[in-house]
Amino acid sequence: MARDAKLSLIPLGGLGEIGKNMMVVKYGENILVIDSGLMFPEEEMLGIDIVIPDITYLLENREIVRGIVLTHGHEDHIGALPYVLRQINVPVYGTKLTLGLLQGKLKENNVSGGVTLHTVKPRDTVDIGPFKVEFIKVSHSIPDAVAIAIHTPIGIVVHTGDFKFDQTPVDGQITDFQKFAELGQTGTLVLLSDSTNAERPGYTLSEKLVGNTFDETFRTASGRIIIATFASNVHRLQQAIATALKYDRKVAIAGRSMVNVVGIATELGYMDFPKELFIELDQINRIPANQLAILTTGSQGEPMSALTRMAMSDHRQVDILPGDTVIISATPIPGNEKLVARTIDHLFKQGADVIYESFSGIHVSGHPSQEELKMMLNLVKPKYFVPIHGEYRHLIKHANLAVEVGVPRENVFVAENGNVLEFRKNTARLNGRVTAGRVLVDGLGVGDVGNIVLRDRKQLSQDGILIVVVTINRESGTVVAGPDIVSRGFVYVRESEELIDEAKDKVKLALRKCKEKGITEWASIKSNVRDAVSKYLYEKTRRRPMILPIIMEI
Repeated sequence: MARDAKLSLIPLGGLGEIGKNMMVVKYGENILVIDSGLMFPEEEMLGIDIVIPDITYLLENREIVRGIVLTHGHEDHIGALPYVLRQINVPVYGTKLTLGLLQGKLKENNVSGGVTLHTVKPRDTVDIGPFKVEFIKVSHSIPDAVAIAIHTPIGIVVHTGDFKFDQTPVDGQITDFQKFAELGQTGTLVLLSDSTNAERPGYTLSEKLVGNTFDETFRTASGRIIIATFASNVHRLQQAIATALKYDRKVAIAGRSMVNVVGIATELGYMDFPKELFIELDQINRIPANQLAILTTGSQGEPMSALTRMAMSDHRQVDILPGDTVIISATPIPGNEKLVARTIDHLFKQGADVIYESFSGIHVSGHPSQEELKMMLNLVKPKYFVPIHGEYRHLIKHANLAVEVGVPRENVFVAENGNVLEFRKNTARLNGRVTAGRVLVDGLGVGDVGNIVLRDRKQLSQDGILIVVVTINRESGTVVAGPDIVSRGFVYVRESEELIDEAKDKVKLALRKCKEKGITEWASIKSNVRDAVSKYLYEKTRRRPMILPIIMEI
């Protein structure tokens, strides 16, 4: 090992935010990437479909990227891969279900050709460049979740992925406590640990609890039961289907993503139920209400999701009927509270009984609370600690917990996306930053919508647009036709004729002044027209619509 050898950890996503998780591990001329996730847009990102990490740094170093390892199959950990693998074709390592879900995504995005996927199991060790990568079983809200231990010449890096210490997991696959303890005894250089629930005291409840609540609901409900949850929460789906089987209810599935996940999980053996239990959505009206359960997407109140469309009486196949029991088995992601509340209101209006409060036992988190975070720190005994996967306040809380259990404060690093954390044998420091940020995906466009376009969309949504069309004679500079004004989202022209006529006069005046001053450049003429109309409209309406002058010459 060279004397100046150093190990760098560079988060490209997942710090100071929930989602788009991506961590770069660099040693010498070798890069290993852990996870490649997406996040869903915030409210002000008008029209944006998803947000993915900025991978400029990886593209600049594409020759030395050795592979991508995945912790589990949730969107916020694998969702950006179709976009990343288009630009950097490197091997991907993950467990069977994780890769099964990934293959579905790649096929959907026409990226499946030429991508090398390596299936691994917990306790497997894989050599990727100079990194010896070990996969460790953890519990989460999806099967086949793993933590990752990376053995490097500088020391061991442990990345927990998303985890919780569930003592009674649905699939019986308990977290590999022994392996974490072994890593602690061997000596871990740095621990990167999930901070999502760092504000919550105590322990996260077991997923089994939700199964008990489902059982109680199925036993007492007299009508149809509709369960909304995350499509990727395979354990939750498994418990819902098992309970339906126990109480002789047929199961229908609404929502494309849920159909896909159930199909893939069943095919790979992670869900096992008699085929005759399932029916198609268009057959539900033939089944008595007390013999039917429907699994659906839409637990976050997303406008186009199946549950929201049902609540708004807008779903082609499912209407909410009085006497239906709707279980919303998820807590709202921060920012989605209003959407969820609106959906619940509409469901109640349709006559459904809605079970949605978190204390009713219909949802438990898949992430560790404070006592579990302390236990992970005590098991792994890291020399250095970096909280990951959480908003900034979560990272700070988690950092304080690490200090509480004995990690020296100077060895705890609260980083941001793009920071470079540099480790040598006996030292660690924050050293500079690389390009990191958000790439917005809108339809098929990746990164072609930026801050300027979003700013324009915001202005259009708030004040509308006014298009001024004028035809000018090129030689004489006189107005041949117009000005005509088209208004969208500002005022209705027929109802505001006086305002529009006055605006036309302002355009004529601005054009006359340009002619007198000898201004012939189109850009200057447009600017003068824009300023004159904008000033007038603001005086009259206190609104600032986007003004688009179109000048044609003949």
